[in-house]
Amino acid sequence: MVGLMTSDQIASCRYVLLVTRKRNGDTVSTPVWIAPLGGGVAGFTTEANAGKVKRIRNFPDVTLQPCDARGRVRPGSPVVPAVASIVTGAEFEPVHRAVKGKYGIQFRLIEVFGSVRNLVTRRSAADCGIVLRFGE
Repeated sequence: MVGLMTSDQIASCRYVLLVTRKRNGDTVSTPVWIAPLGGGVAGFTTEANAGKVKRIRNFPDVTLQPCDARGRVRPGSPVVPAVASIVTGAEFEPVHRAVKGKYGIQFRLIEVFGSVRNLVTRRSAADCGIVLRFGE
């Protein structure tokens, strides 16, 4: 059921299952938050060292499906293809603002938890954004 959901509809979901591809061809499914960025584009934030970032760098073609927080796909939900790109710096800010605006206090709690974790583990995980373009 490809194409039965618009970019605005998929971006309005609370969670989507992001499916990326490894070099060996295996796929990896990850539930992520998503926020509309306008103009038929959506995005989400993640840590720059996350596995999905590496996979997207190698293979930008991804699929999305509405799901719950645990990645369980809604029965009969459509698969929506997209092309993903990694953004940092000034390009990251609109994605960060959109996700923060959509998820509010939940997003802020995740940010605080991440900061504390980075202090305890003495690592610095820079954030980046993933921009999703549909219909390319």
